[in-house]
Amino acid sequence: MIQISLLPPGAKADSLAYQLAYAAQAVAAVRAGHALPQALAQIFARSDAPPPARGAIQDLSYRAMRHLGLTDSLLSLLANKPPQPEVLHGLLVTALALLVNEEEAGYDSFTVVDQAVQAAAISQEMSFAKGVVNAILRRFLRERAALMPQATKTPPGTWNYPTWWIDRLKGAYPEQWQAILHAGNQPPPLTLRVNRRRASVEQYLSTLQQAGMGARAVGPYAVRLDKPVPVHQIPGFAEGVVSVQDAAAQLAAPLLDVADGMRVLDACAAPGGKTGHLLELAELDLQALDHDPRRLQRIAENLDRLQLKAALKTGDAREDGWWDGQGFDRILADVPCTASGIVRRHPDIRWLRRKTDTAQLATLSAQILDKLWQMLRPDGKLLLVTCSLWPQESEQQAIAFAQKNNAIRLPAPGQLLPTAGADADHDGLFYALFQKPGA
Repeated sequence: MIQISLLPPGAKADSLAYQLAYAAQAVAAVRAGHALPQALAQIFARSDAPPPARGAIQDLSYRAMRHLGLTDSLLSLLANKPPQPEVLHGLLVTALALLVNEEEAGYDSFTVVDQAVQAAAISQEMSFAKGVVNAILRRFLRERAALMPQATKTPPGTWNYPTWWIDRLKGAYPEQWQAILHAGNQPPPLTLRVNRRRASVEQYLSTLQQAGMGARAVGPYAVRLDKPVPVHQIPGFAEGVVSVQDAAAQLAAPLLDVADGMRVLDACAAPGGKTGHLLELAELDLQALDHDPRRLQRIAENLDRLQLKAALKTGDAREDGWWDGQGFDRILADVPCTASGIVRRHPDIRWLRRKTDTAQLATLSAQILDKLWQMLRPDGKLLLVTCSLWPQESEQQAIAFAQKNNAIRLPAPGQLLPTAGADADHDGLFYALFQKPGA
């Protein structure tokens, strides 16, 4: 259970102090093992934070996660012992994340220090530590030139990733590991998928131009905005003209070359981005499967917005109790993984994952793939998708699956490494496409 402490009713939601205080609670929740989106969702559900404040709290929390290796290293130099309670640690690393790069953050240093002290003052859990917050942050400003080189001597401080993560990347990608780490530390772009039933990419770019929004095409259905905006400001989003989906994720549905009338399964389907894309491409008898009914609700909401329909099924993809016994022409298997390829969108993942997670999730995914293969018709195709960078979950998994099931491997992109640049800007995903031998 995530513990959320509400700020006093008089706290001003438009102040940086208010936003820092709640961001500190979100960071503390991640340190306790909770995912950042869930922590923020609980804060927003319980607090009276208006939309602008929610956006600021989210931005502060995500920035803190991207700089956590460095700010933790700085704190070890600035404080005699780890700050307690955890929310105090959360406040200090969130404030330091603003101070280490003031120009990018958009706040001057003295404002950050003053508002961090005020954040402690309005928090029942931290009010005793106002002096501590002031002393630590002011010492950082005085000694920044000496402290930064010390804090960046070790890998967590240098790269803002756990040491084991860096070592694993070096082993898997000896030539690209630094570029991968750098890409994962960049804020992600806002990439949209144009619903081809409603508009072409060219038509939608014209719509954006009329709305005064800069954008460019980055794929057959993909448009990247020059500047991210809240979804309610995206022209046509509420009407289902576009959806938010990374450019790499948009490769999945076309790889299955679906055609009208096909029976298709989207296994592990939530939140439904790929489900929607499949239905935009053809008239399908599509079933979307997920083990969590609440996650299925998100798929339903997305499909309602797109004005598309699928049969939503609650069930475990390792079992067949939910299945009616009729084979599928196409199966999309977006299997559970460590999500190591999407850390720029979910920077908390690097701090929540453990070295042992890879083997456990690879075993789970193999069980899912073996069961789904039994549901595929002869000559049918199954697409394995992961958002992992670890070969044990991707290429090694694909090789083992093909050998075990006598699957025919068809051309597919394989491992896409995350990139952050003008010409290519996408997450790190893996694709392997298989065909079942004919009867």
